[in-house]
Amino acid sequence: MALNPQNVLSNLKALRALTGDEMGAQRVAWTPIWLKARAWFESLVDALPHQQSIERHYDAAGNHWVTLRGTSEQALVLGSHLDSVPNGGWLDGCLGVLTGFEVLRALNEQYEGKPPVTIRLVDWADEEGARFGRSLFGSSAFAGTHSIDADRGRADKNGITLEAALAGCGVAVEAIGDAAVERKNAAAYLELHIEQGPVLERLDAPLAVVAGTKGVERHAITFFGQEAHSGSTPMNARHDALAAAAKLALEIRPIAKKHPDAVATMGSVKTLPGIVTAVVGRCETTLDMRDLDSLILEQMHREARAASERFATEERCTVEWKRIWSIEPIPFDTTLIGFANDAIAEVTGAIPPHLPSGPLHDAAEVSRLGIPTVMMFVQSLNGLSHNRAEDTRPEHLELAVQAFGLLAAKTIVWIENNSAA
Repeated sequence: MALNPQNVLSNLKALRALTGDEMGAQRVAWTPIWLKARAWFESLVDALPHQQSIERHYDAAGNHWVTLRGTSEQALVLGSHLDSVPNGGWLDGCLGVLTGFEVLRALNEQYEGKPPVTIRLVDWADEEGARFGRSLFGSSAFAGTHSIDADRGRADKNGITLEAALAGCGVAVEAIGDAAVERKNAAAYLELHIEQGPVLERLDAPLAVVAGTKGVERHAITFFGQEAHSGSTPMNARHDALAAAAKLALEIRPIAKKHPDAVATMGSVKTLPGIVTAVVGRCETTLDMRDLDSLILEQMHREARAASERFATEERCTVEWKRIWSIEPIPFDTTLIGFANDAIAEVTGAIPPHLPSGPLHDAAEVSRLGIPTVMMFVQSLNGLSHNRAEDTRPEHLELAVQAFGLLAAKTIVWIENNSAA
């Protein structure tokens, strides 16, 4: 197909100018700027030729689907997300959507609106979970792993509930499970994403095949002590909830370092009463643990929980755990991994590394359904993402577009052959 990587770069820059500021991307899901980005993307789709073959709609969970009908109803699905974290980078998520759009555009042109298989491009709703803490919102509704009862009352920092925010964007929380209808005829799913880490740069490799996504255990951990005056309470008489939490924050590092691909992060701390003259009586923290091996993930969870109880006892406190969210490790399809490996090798002239993904991606939810799935990574400069300094070399972006297009072409032939068989 006649792909033009410069189209992708131009669209990425246009989106950055439209929805970013001096602090970075501001396309947080369920906000006016995110809706502005989606309207802009609609205009790109509406400008394509052969409109009689193209259909687009929003499903019950707010996912945006663009469908190029093919000779076969069996569909190759390309996807990622336009939403960002606050002050995010210019590539995270939107690179995959706009590269998928370029593939769809090229196939539309090559086959004059009638490719051999149906091509579907999806912009998943609220992949980041930046506003309400619920990652993979749209793709989990598609996969049937949504949690309406738990999600309904989630609130942002201003007290606005997720249910209300959805309603403001035309999505009814009770109906999001109806997005499952979009699974019909999905024969394969492909996703391109920036690495968001430093490994490819260290390996001096532009692209990688993603072997699967790490499982995640995400918990809220609260330590309960006793508020007391900081000036009159002896050190050996304190029930300091922050001290117990601080010990745990340090302990999770050696717990994770026992395993080569594991990571563990305590990413937030809130103290009460939160004033300089009081011993902390309550400390609310969060813990995120990830690994590609479910047994390792379980072991890390057990060790972290035991450590929290030990430190609570040492500081004369108590501790409570509450699971926020979890997902098991998801390996990707071996056949598609092979296609991705070959596509990258053909474009770059080198055998690519195969990496697990620590960050979550919508591809994990699709793969959980048994739909053959694979991802590609492109190198991130300095390993940075989720901030305005996020960047990738232009030549690496061009290679990524070319390799992803070749992967799509190989997968189309595979779908055709399977359909014929």
